[in-house]
Amino acid sequence: MRPDQIHPEHYTAQLQAKQASLSELMADLELPSMEIFESAPSHYRMRAEFRVWHEGDDLYYAMFDSADPRTPIRVDQFLAASTLINELMPKLLAAIKDVPVLRHKLFQVDFLTTTTGEALISMLYHKPIDDVWNQAAHELNGLFPACHFIGRSRKRKQILTRDFVMETLTVNGRKYHYQQVENSFTQPNAGISEKMLEWALDVTQGCSGDLLEMYCGNGNFSIPLARRFDRVIGTEIAKVSVNSASLNIAMNGVNNVQVVKMASEDVSAALNGEGELPKALLQAGMDTLSPSTVLVDPPRAGLDDGTVELVRKVDQILYISCNPETLKRNLEALSTTHKVTRFAMFDQFPYTHHVEAGVFLERI
Repeated sequence: MRPDQIHPEHYTAQLQAKQASLSELMADLELPSMEIFESAPSHYRMRAEFRVWHEGDDLYYAMFDSADPRTPIRVDQFLAASTLINELMPKLLAAIKDVPVLRHKLFQVDFLTTTTGEALISMLYHKPIDDVWNQAAHELNGLFPACHFIGRSRKRKQILTRDFVMETLTVNGRKYHYQQVENSFTQPNAGISEKMLEWALDVTQGCSGDLLEMYCGNGNFSIPLARRFDRVIGTEIAKVSVNSASLNIAMNGVNNVQVVKMASEDVSAALNGEGELPKALLQAGMDTLSPSTVLVDPPRAGLDDGTVELVRKVDQILYISCNPETLKRNLEALSTTHKVTRFAMFDQFPYTHHVEAGVFLERI
């Protein structure tokens, strides 16, 4: 998304166009009325990545258009990014411009910020970073005491203070705290993330028993939903996310959630009776879990066939999708056993064609 594509004055029109497109895609499915959750029209992204372009003594942030990937588009401010990112962008360049060891071969800067004012800044280099760089970076960090810095070069990652931020999301007036680690998956639009969690709590009001959550990430959904269920077991393949989820569960004082590091395909195979339950699932108590509800938040490829067969055995399915096309395919497969009783669109990525959708299905 280029900076010149962001027009807050046109936000409502672009949202309506997305709604129309999603409605058209899903037209041949039997769905309830779509619930629409709009984003803030600007400063909604809590993370942003920029290339750094060098021209003589000048350097600036740049983005590239896929139609012309060799011509940099100068970015002095980025309206989609959080207010804090926009404040930090010029200050960071001004601080490193006259420090050769920090400036030389710097090709990318990644920002990760929170609603509570924390920032993590990753500086990526086409040169080895060494002790000289480390000393200069510590001096730079002293100019930005509320920020955490990381240096990266080939096969090296230098953490100056820490490689994560602590985010706080407010959901129905209650605060939830999450560790968000550099380069691990988190929802970029904090405002929409809060709305998604509120919607998930709303649709599961009548739920009870146990919850199985697949693709649980850092516990974003698991932790607020824990109060709806007796037990929650989440599965996730990324080690960093599993570690963050375990920390977040403890930090939020939740005692009925466990997370297992395992790929969804392997979990589905095991629970579909294809061999004995793996030790990790047994240790988590999966053999005694009786899920009344399953929550899935898969990648863009959607649910594989084994996972579709697994979730159709459960009475209620909460499905969060980042790809409506694969969501439609999965809903068609599930239509023989379940019906959709709630349907929502979340504008996680304004001014792009991407949308997040949520559906709640109940057994027919």
